[in-house]
Amino acid sequence: MPIRPLPDTLINQIAAGEVVERPASVVKELVENALDAGARRVDIDLEEGGVRLIRIRDDGGGLPPEELPLAISRHATSKIASLDDLEGVATLGFRGEALPSIASVSRFSLSSRQREAEHGATLEVEGGRIGEVVPKAHPQGTTVEVRDLFFNVPARRKFLRAERTELGHIEEWLRQLALARPDVELRVSHNGKPSRRWKGEGDLLSDLRLHEALGEEFARNALRVDHQGAALNDSAQPLRLHGWIAQPAYNRASADQQYLYCNGRAIRDRSVAHAVKQAYADVLFHGRQPAYVLFLELDPRRVDVNVHPAKHEVRFRDSRLIHDFVYRTLQSALAETRAGTVPQAAHGEPVQAPAAVGDYRWAAPQAPLGLQVADARAGYAALYGAAPATTSGTFTTANTADIVLAEHPALPAGSEPTLPPLGYALAQLHGIYILAESAEGLVVVDMHAAHERIGYEKLKAAHDGEGLRSQPLLVPATLAVSEREADVAEREAATLAALGFEVTRAGPQSLTLRSVPALLAHGDVEALLRDVLADLREYGESRRIASARDELLSTMACHGAVRANRRLTLPEMNALLREMEATERSGQCNHGRPTWARFGLPEIDRWFLRGR
Repeated sequence: MPIRPLPDTLINQIAAGEVVERPASVVKELVENALDAGARRVDIDLEEGGVRLIRIRDDGGGLPPEELPLAISRHATSKIASLDDLEGVATLGFRGEALPSIASVSRFSLSSRQREAEHGATLEVEGGRIGEVVPKAHPQGTTVEVRDLFFNVPARRKFLRAERTELGHIEEWLRQLALARPDVELRVSHNGKPSRRWKGEGDLLSDLRLHEALGEEFARNALRVDHQGAALNDSAQPLRLHGWIAQPAYNRASADQQYLYCNGRAIRDRSVAHAVKQAYADVLFHGRQPAYVLFLELDPRRVDVNVHPAKHEVRFRDSRLIHDFVYRTLQSALAETRAGTVPQAAHGEPVQAPAAVGDYRWAAPQAPLGLQVADARAGYAALYGAAPATTSGTFTTANTADIVLAEHPALPAGSEPTLPPLGYALAQLHGIYILAESAEGLVVVDMHAAHERIGYEKLKAAHDGEGLRSQPLLVPATLAVSEREADVAEREAATLAALGFEVTRAGPQSLTLRSVPALLAHGDVEALLRDVLADLREYGESRRIASARDELLSTMACHGAVRANRRLTLPEMNALLREMEATERSGQCNHGRPTWARFGLPEIDRWFLRGR
């Protein structure tokens, strides 16, 4: 067959295979065009999950009649004019492929009017065949109708799913958009019935859209994050990460509540997702997924948005720095999930940096538990300036093996002091849980899980203070690696040395290993080194060493933690509570399980139908 140019209609249909995957892809492209045109209200009318009809109406700037044919011409756009514009794209669309691709696989019409125009105009296209521009009454803005999607490409239409499934994809994309643009009103109808309205009354700092999009439970467990870093290289715009991350106790079985935006554009990025996952590494239960809505802002010239036809993915020019920035920002925020604290939720002040936590520990001789403890009365005296009165008597139960209650000091008469976040211990339940009275009600603490986290964080701090010591091998080991791995090892020799490895290149596909991290010397260090090299190649950094070290320290902390059925004195219980309040990440044990729970008095009253 001789070489020949393809017809324009076929070219557009080929492009549609990349740009138009399903009805949700059409909605995405058309709504993004509306937003780029300055729309503040967008109406989305759908029939049969968008297969029969997609109608997008906006109140944006509109188009003059003479530009309607250009709008459906390939690679015609008002958003870029030069390579400089392409390298700093600030709009959602820019490729000029969406409208001609959509028009080539549907019965398509485009109607528009500018503010100052006396009347509007419309243009119809059927399967790529363009009609004439004719006058039409139309309000300011633009309306795009897409009927019978893929009517002329039956093979593509067969791949579409059920109506409910296609509608679900559209609704999920609109939820993603609504989180990023709370200033825009979105009205959705399906099969002639209103189905959703997103009010355009908020801004990015408002939690209204968070409640609307992800529900009250996410909003109640969300931590506001807002951190600004230095500008990247020669950029004038500083790096900024803001949004919401869910507390570790709120986690998901799947990644269905993970929303990432770069300069307002919803994206998927493996490097940033990896940084988030690592930040949650030792506070999330095994196999569970974190939830977050994060907005990354940087100089548009430091990110390439022109790497995917549907613009789902981007390429960062400083991926290593961005990975590290995201990881450290979220790690600092999650460090503040101390037991007893109420982190700033979606409507509160953003988490800027680790906040100072009061030292509730009372000076006293070392107790067998390894915590700083003292007589509870001395603790009250230290807090309130006077020795309190005590209650009389000791509570008992029929089965003292199940619950132990001890004398505890009463609050000073006539005063309403502020209790510590976890309150003061009352009892031990089944030798497993500590029961404490707080200002809000009852606190229940899993004493083994809590002590495990305290010990773990202390071991990490002690080890970080010493640094990662290396242990020389008696006989240097030679590793056969790929040429890419050898290149990474040679290039990142200083990074590997900081992690405890002394590695030199012995040939095009071989390395010589002379020293390994001392703490991990008895493990499979060769396999660990290969994993580290893979991370350095893909993400620019590796926490494999830290993760392996943390796993070992976690095991040590678990063995050193107080065991179930260990009877604690009241001062020991209170000392554990105070340590929890002062320890980072103490809301979860090393394996991601919660260490404590709070039951407010109103909730307890409901148990017993009080006030009814």
